[in-house]
Amino acid sequence: MRFISLVKAKEGGPPPSQKAMDDMEKFVGEAVQAGWLQQAEGLLPSKLGFLVRCTGGKTTIIDGPFTEAKEIVGGFSIFTAESKEAAIALTAKMMEGSEQDVECEVRQLYDVPAA
Repeated sequence: MRFISLVKAKEGGPPPSQKAMDDMEKFVGEAVQAGWLQQAEGLLPSKLGFLVRCTGGKTTIIDGPFTEAKEIVGGFSIFTAESKEAAIALTAKMMEGSEQDVECEVRQLYDVPAA
């Protein structure tokens, strides 16, 4: 099964320290080498992003920052796990050692059945 972990962050929070970045880079390398992590990325602040909203056939573009959001997605990872329990354990492992309070929303990805 494939899962996506969405790391929730407070808008405008401090960036990770260099040590935290180095530790994460090492962890990601080991997880990719182990074969369960496909991708992990951090996201830049929402002030550099935009929303595309389609309502009633009309497209609206809204530039960041997104002041109405208390939390934003600060990063994500895509990984494989054999069960929900394994996905929980891997997500907890990814969050270990975080310098900040972290919350991750984890969702199973839809896999198209082989024909």
